Amino acid sequence: MNLHSTTVFIVFLRFGPNRAQAGQWMAGHQQWIQDGIADGSFLLAGSLNQAKGGLVIAVGTDAAALHARVAQDPFVVHGVVTADIHAVAPSFMAQGLSALLAGCGSAA
Repeated sequence: MNLHSTTVFIVFLRFGPNRAQAGQWMAGHQQWIQDGIADGSFLLAGSLNQAKGGLVIAVGTDAAALHARVAQDPFVVHGVVTADIHAVAPSFMAQGLSALLAGCGSAA
């Protein structure tokens, strides 16, 4: 696998001004995550320690498409979280991760 052609995105979803509304939008946010996992765009999603928000690791997409997708997350739309997206161009990775990334970006 050519590491230089692989971009991994780390999306920090930090609680924003409307954090108290999280319960109202949780079902839609969870569906947004499940859709990303199902279509191979998200490798994992979970909560940050100390209830600071969440994190998504995304692959198989480009920055513009990911920004557009993140903008559709109900938590982002309603100000429950703010998104901070970082692109990583891996220089080194474990063999198992390399194999996983090679199969990402296409629905199972």
